[in-house]
Amino acid sequence: MKIKAAVVREAHGDFTVEEVDLVEPNPDEILVKLVATGICHTDLAIVEQIMPVPMPMVLGHEGAGVVEKTGANVTGFAPGDHVVLTFNTCGHCGPCHEDHPAYCEQYPLLNFYTRRPDGSATIHDAKGEPLGGAFFYQSSFATYALSQARNTIKVRKDAPLELLGPLGCGLSTGSGTVFNVLKPGPETSVAVFGTGAVGMSALMAAKAMGAGRIVAIDRVESRLELARELGATDTIDTSKQDLAKALEELGGVDHAIDTSGVPKLIAAAVAALKERGTCVLLGASKEQELTLNILPLISGRVIRGVVNGDCDPTLLIPKLVDMYLEGTFPIDKLSAFYSLEDINQAVADSNSGKTIKPILRLASA
Repeated sequence: MKIKAAVVREAHGDFTVEEVDLVEPNPDEILVKLVATGICHTDLAIVEQIMPVPMPMVLGHEGAGVVEKTGANVTGFAPGDHVVLTFNTCGHCGPCHEDHPAYCEQYPLLNFYTRRPDGSATIHDAKGEPLGGAFFYQSSFATYALSQARNTIKVRKDAPLELLGPLGCGLSTGSGTVFNVLKPGPETSVAVFGTGAVGMSALMAAKAMGAGRIVAIDRVESRLELARELGATDTIDTSKQDLAKALEELGGVDHAIDTSGVPKLIAAAVAALKERGTCVLLGASKEQELTLNILPLISGRVIRGVVNGDCDPTLLIPKLVDMYLEGTFPIDKLSAFYSLEDINQAVADSNSGKTIKPILRLASA
């Protein structure tokens, strides 16, 4: 079928909106008419080749939409269902069986291969040339997407579908890290390095769990102001304050969440940990080597990476939808909408810090 999609054809390049061909769904696939798709830093990491996935490519992995058609072997879904698309998993390996699907052994094949697992392309351009697709088994910078049952999450129809796509990755990554990994309580201090969408969702989750102290760290004052509104008890503006000194004055923290991937910030986060504290790494940047003093780490301190909030999306995404409707996870305060044709402006606004979570509006529900 003919659809519109935003295509990136070269590293560091702009997106071009093109008419492309999406193949018919296989028996195990779902065709989703997309309502809106969030732009995530993982998409931009592909464009910048921090993550070296081949191009040309249709990216997008925070899609939300309405089921249009299901393959003959798909059960549990019907046309008209409201769904959020997330990362795909095999459902058969050890991590999947142990309720840690974010660490699925087939994760690279099912999310980054740019083809179906059998090697077939899902999207072709106007000249009939194959484009990279099946990104997170969706490639949702488009008006329609193919997904599978395991990365398609039904959500309640009274929720605003155009806001929900980012729950599929960025917002579940931040919140899931707090809910599933750190699990803070009233005596716990949590520092969030970077108040983009992942950091803000971690902050909101820390507030929801009753963390005693929540420190937001950024260099954009408008974001720090919103962080205070969303639950931060303390803020550090790195454009005006010495980060190490400010953290020392707070007495250190039990948990640090780095969303930046910047080595000097990660080093500061680790240095700020109290004994037996944990630093979680959620971001990636062009600088990928880190130097640390080993001796302070031999004290129960932990550094660990977390993928997709170590969550089961079938449980976390509906929970976050409920929290939004209850007013405890106000994702609307992070979001700004753009048309598909304005995707390059959305990327620019994300990179500048003007917009925390840009969302491409594609259709009405």
